[in-house]
Amino acid sequence: MEIRPITLREANAYVAQHHRHNLPVNGHKWSIACYDGERLCGVAIAGQPIARKLDDGLTIEIRRVCTDGTYNACSMLYGAAARVAKAMGYKRVITYTLQSEPGTSLKASGWKDCGEAGGVSWNMPSRPREEYQETLFGTERKYPDEKKRRWEKLF
Repeated sequence: MEIRPITLREANAYVAQHHRHNLPVNGHKWSIACYDGERLCGVAIAGQPIARKLDDGLTIEIRRVCTDGTYNACSMLYGAAARVAKAMGYKRVITYTLQSEPGTSLKASGWKDCGEAGGVSWNMPSRPREEYQETLFGTERKYPDEKKRRWEKLF
């Protein structure tokens, strides 16, 4: 397997087709892909942190990692994403998993579990958010209704 660059359009198309619970992202700083021969088996999309307090210019957030289940593809993407971030001069790379996800690939790639972070919903009375969307399968939540865990790697 090898890591290669990929456009946001291609990475988002892969996320739309394969991600279990998240939608494609609106923008990115860079994206990478994992190939097994000529077969695309996973993508990682990096962007500025969603949490404003973490957006210090030296922190990058891995916004999506998505694979087709190919053995070690997820760990390869997390490891490669951290190396790219370090090479670009970032001092910290962060990502989030659902509380129900074990984070095995992150642990295997040397990331630190920082504990619970983030709420269940972005919807607030002062800033209402659309939480549902129409899909081929009917009306579905845009994002899982579950707490998250923050992971980080410092350089």
